[in-house]
Amino acid sequence: MEHLGDGVRKEVQRFGHHGAIGEVVKVWADAVGEQIARNAWPARVGRDGTLFVHTSSSAWAFELAQLEPDIRARLGDAAPGKLRFAPGPLPEHDASASDQAGPAAIEPSPEDAEAGAQIAAPIGDEMLRKLVARAAAASLAKARRDAGF
Repeated sequence: MEHLGDGVRKEVQRFGHHGAIGEVVKVWADAVGEQIARNAWPARVGRDGTLFVHTSSSAWAFELAQLEPDIRARLGDAAPGKLRFAPGPLPEHDASASDQAGPAAIEPSPEDAEAGAQIAAPIGDEMLRKLVARAAAASLAKARRDAGF
């Protein structure tokens, strides 16, 4: 009786470099660091052994392309070939409870709300005026909090 894992391993080996993605994924976060791992993730290995890495933006793709030699060195034997960076879907980040909570909400005081309303008063569109008033009040409250008042 052959185990399922043995069959899967044989099939993956048939694809040559394609099977290397598992090794890259295992070492990626440790090799590149948390900041890069949040914004770039190995997506696939091409037929020629090129590792295609999805990034959160074209700016990240550009920056990481400049760092390709360093990233390849950090990946060591796990990197099957050249690296190519392009914007694409990333796996969901495993956020801790503190990351999920985000910063504490700032409640504008009545004075902040009034000042925000005065700032937005010239805006003709009612919905936009209300949004700008709320944003201005929140900004004033944050500035007051940051200044220690």
